[in-house]
Amino acid sequence: MGYTVVTLAERPELEADLPRLHDASWPEFVMEDAAAVEYWGALFSTFPEYQYFLCDEHDDVYAVGHTIPLFWDGTATGLLAGWDEALEQGIRQREQPPNTLCGLSIVMAPEAKGKGLSTLMVQAMKDLAARHALRSLILPLRPAQKPLYPLIPMEDYIQWKREDGSPFDSWLRIHIRQGATIVKVAPRSMVTSASVSQWESWTGQPFPGSGMYVVEGALSPIVIDRAQDTGLYEEPNVWISYTV
Repeated sequence: MGYTVVTLAERPELEADLPRLHDASWPEFVMEDAAAVEYWGALFSTFPEYQYFLCDEHDDVYAVGHTIPLFWDGTATGLLAGWDEALEQGIRQREQPPNTLCGLSIVMAPEAKGKGLSTLMVQAMKDLAARHALRSLILPLRPAQKPLYPLIPMEDYIQWKREDGSPFDSWLRIHIRQGATIVKVAPRSMVTSASVSQWESWTGQPFPGSGMYVVEGALSPIVIDRAQDTGLYEEPNVWISYTV
């Protein structure tokens, strides 16, 4: 089977496929943080040439990659706080000449998993950076298996190895094989604060008392404060980089 990569600028009608792909891949609360709510929608109209799709010969969409151009000084200390800040800076400072492509996500359709298409999508992201003459590609990576180990600090999790010495996490492993380097952990990459009832709606589980809760799909526990009627989720990610 052959696959083709096209951008949203080239095929704007493919935006209609995004809800299907996103709903099947992300917990509902992931895109409910303040930065996502305010800026995510603008990504597609502002940077359509940086959103890309993987289609088969029948024009069915199997995956989508979201990226945003921005400026990065090339140092670990110069990296942003994480996903939220990268999205905000890319949109708010879009008039500043970029030198770096920031990958925000790669989303696979359920039927595409296990077919080796993730590697194609990573390569397509690298190709996109090269096409726009951007010197670096950085990603605040959301490790694939981390939701199974929400109580393990991210700093420890990324040190886990398989017997062959490769990273334990499958998504991190794909990127390392493609030439990525781990730069540092982003402990507050995405921050979501909402009422307790909203969290109960998103997760489908009750939070009868204050404390830390493990919820499906989260990389770290949710902190519930019944007295303040708030639930706080601070998602850790891992900054990785490629030289383009």
